[in-house]
Amino acid sequence: MADAYYALVPAAGSGSRFGPELPKQYCPIRGRPMLEHAVRALARLDVIDCVFVALSPRDRHFASCDWRGVEAEIVPLYCGGPTRAGSVFNALMAIRGEADDAAWVLVHDAARPCVSAGELQRLVHALSDDQTGGLLALPVADTLKRADESNRVCATEPRAGLWRALTPQMFRYRLLVEALHRSAGDAPTDESAAIERLGLKPRLVPGTASNIKVTYAEDIALAEAILGQAET
Repeated sequence: MADAYYALVPAAGSGSRFGPELPKQYCPIRGRPMLEHAVRALARLDVIDCVFVALSPRDRHFASCDWRGVEAEIVPLYCGGPTRAGSVFNALMAIRGEADDAAWVLVHDAARPCVSAGELQRLVHALSDDQTGGLLALPVADTLKRADESNRVCATEPRAGLWRALTPQMFRYRLLVEALHRSAGDAPTDESAAIERLGLKPRLVPGTASNIKVTYAEDIALAEAILGQAET
């Protein structure tokens, strides 16, 4: 039997750096909410049958999203928690009747609208037979400085072997549930960190520099440029 693949997008945050008017994941980029770009990229991956979106119970914007032309099923789950890890865990619990233990789950940031088809395919291909799973990532290219309390440099950190974690991060359903359950109360900032706490070593799969995370309002222009170039 072929492995099942699901995508899960935690999108319950408020995006406080963007201001209170509109949650960050719904900020428009090239005529669509940021969340739509992220979900559509996952839905275009041929192995994905369903994309689950973990939303705040008070979300009032998702219903206005336009999913015309999307072949994969898009399922909102109004179960988001106060943290990313909480939202992902709640969503996994919500789909436990549908996903079997061995199903692959690709967890992707709603704020990464520029993930490419090529890197998604590379991730799935690289991990299809992996015992642990892994994530898209990029080797660190910048020089890293450690600051003291006064924001003065106290050390230059060696960058050899350091990678920036991207998403999606792809793990088996049962392993991801176990890792997040054990991490409850000390929420990891990504799924890989939770898996690492089990003593496992997720595989790093090279992603692309264009798979940016939109964190500040000025990042919108860069995301628009990247998506515009991909459409030409």
